[in-house]
Amino acid sequence: MTRAVILMGPSGVGKTTLGEALAARLGWPFLEGDDLHPPENRAKMTRGIPLDDADRAPWLAALRDRISEEAARAPGLILACSALKRRYRDLLREARAEVRFLELTADPALIGERLSQRRGHFMPASLLASQLAALEPLAPDEPGARISVSGSAEAVMARACAALGL
Repeated sequence: MTRAVILMGPSGVGKTTLGEALAARLGWPFLEGDDLHPPENRAKMTRGIPLDDADRAPWLAALRDRISEEAARAPGLILACSALKRRYRDLLREARAEVRFLELTADPALIGERLSQRRGHFMPASLLASQLAALEPLAPDEPGARISVSGSAEAVMARACAALGL
């Protein structure tokens, strides 16, 4: 069965950066979950309004379906998706693939600094607190691991590969 690795955590933690590097290393496709947000979600976040569960439901269902579509074509998939709550991850695990999560962790100050330096992204730094408040860390019974994104890109990649057994 195709493996889907979902890099999860709040905006600014480095999901896209690590995801692109992992996908290149493994020769798997990379999917940026933010690209599947409907325009209404993007507009809401741009205005500094946090998404609620109702906003996220169709987006998560679209991601689940996209994982299943990619699983039919590729040996693996790397997906960047906040997946902040257990119920969101449960929905993503309904995909027709072996879904594993890699929760990326960092000091909130580091994440805030990264967000403040980012240009042209719809997610403002002002929403970090709401994402951290909503975050339900990966539970021991969920498939996956947690890693810190502190340090060099090479160190983070090494931790990611070790945690995923790649």
